[in-house]
Amino acid sequence: MGAQEYIKILLVKEGMTITDLAKQISLKLNKNLSRSSLSNKLRNNTLRFDELIAICDVLNYELTFNKK
Repeated sequence: MGAQEYIKILLVKEGMTITDLAKQISLKLNKNLSRSSLSNKLRNNTLRFDELIAICDVLNYELTFNKK
């Protein structure tokens, strides 16, 4: 499962649309990010790390790295 599917699951759990997510990320990162732009980044696996961190923050999740 790719990032797109995980983020869509989180959006459903949080009762948020991708449009709402794009607006909040735009405010957080102080850049213009449309719904279609965010959807394309997710579909094409071109999401930047700072955007992923912003998504986690907006959805109130924490990104962690655990050694195997």
